[in-house]
Amino acid sequence: MQKKQGILAWSLIGLAVLFLVVMLVLPLILVASEALAKGFAAYERAITEPFAVKALYLTLEATVLAVVCNTLFGLASAWLLTKYAFRGKSLLSACIDLPFAISPVVAGLFFVMLFGRISPLYPYLRAEHIAIVFAVPGIILATIFVTFPFITREFVPVMEAQGTSEEEAATTFGASGWQIFRYVTLPNIKWALLYGITLCTARAMGEFGAVSVVSGHVRGKTNTLPLHIEILYNEYNFTAAFAVASILVLMAIVILILRNLIEWRAKRGTQHAH
Repeated sequence: MQKKQGILAWSLIGLAVLFLVVMLVLPLILVASEALAKGFAAYERAITEPFAVKALYLTLEATVLAVVCNTLFGLASAWLLTKYAFRGKSLLSACIDLPFAISPVVAGLFFVMLFGRISPLYPYLRAEHIAIVFAVPGIILATIFVTFPFITREFVPVMEAQGTSEEEAATTFGASGWQIFRYVTLPNIKWALLYGITLCTARAMGEFGAVSVVSGHVRGKTNTLPLHIEILYNEYNFTAAFAVASILVLMAIVILILRNLIEWRAKRGTQHAH
């Protein structure tokens, strides 16, 4: 019996290792080898040319703004869902999960219809010289939309487990809302907050579908890194495409390391608490 269990365990380990090698290790090796296929000088030119730098800045801008907005929204929505009982609570929870169910391309089309030429809002936007679709604001809105459930969904289980007794006790002692949040709620959700931010950041940096629809693919203006990589690849400039892709890979590795550190610190903090 033990021998069979040992064979099964090693078989599962072997399958897991094989899966990781095929789905993670080999692609990383391919990206690195193709990026450096023409030497480091060509690699450096590809990642420092103006269009690539602009795409990097736009990716970081959209990511930072999406994370900030979603953090504020996540705190407010999770607090509302876990600390209060009200009619329509389940509907609000379902609406928060909507980006998980909708294709990013469909989300992008939604913004085009809402702010594009066929929208009733377009004459007013044009009169005020406000460009949303095929401009940076549309990219930011699309990035926020596809990533806003991540932080909320990290907060909700933690806040539900926490309950409301500590906040109620603080209220009876005369603590203000800000004091309750800072000294009671925040210490209990800080690891969920950091974990949600890392997930939101990773998702925002790699977003392609919704951003592709609303960007207009204006090179040097509305192309993020994923869109810039697509253009280079379609132009058969494979070395430059993989060189720029390596930037996303490096950022993803950094985020993965941060996520694992956060998980480790959270588990360590839980063990010390017990």
